[in-house]
Amino acid sequence: MTLVQLQTRSVSVQPVPSTVADVMDAAGPQVWYDMTVEVALSVMAAAGTEHLVVCDEDARCVGLVTQARLTAVRGSSGYTDRIRLGDITDAGESFVSPLATRAEAEGAMPHGHGLVPVVDEHGSALGLLVLSR
Repeated sequence: MTLVQLQTRSVSVQPVPSTVADVMDAAGPQVWYDMTVEVALSVMAAAGTEHLVVCDEDARCVGLVTQARLTAVRGSSGYTDRIRLGDITDAGESFVSPLATRAEAEGAMPHGHGLVPVVDEHGSALGLLVLSR
């Protein structure tokens, strides 16, 4: 029999930063950008959610609308039943890659808080990241 001597040594373990994919929530209902505000509010009520992911005709994420935003638009003096989600979705909205770390995502967001759509390389919505600072 051969004796083997084991040596113990301390190993410093660096925490591996989790990616956005590890901490994102489900995207929830996805709707088309040509949907009207009234229909979108009905979808939200039926789904029991306070936000919708807005997609274009190619199923690419173009933004996010919240119940508060839709309610404000509906209550405005310029509201008509012809206003579509594409008319009120912010074209400059930020998106985040599922491969980014949470720290990278927070650093890239102008406000560093809120809901941010997580999209793949084709622009399809994979989920939502809740940022809070």
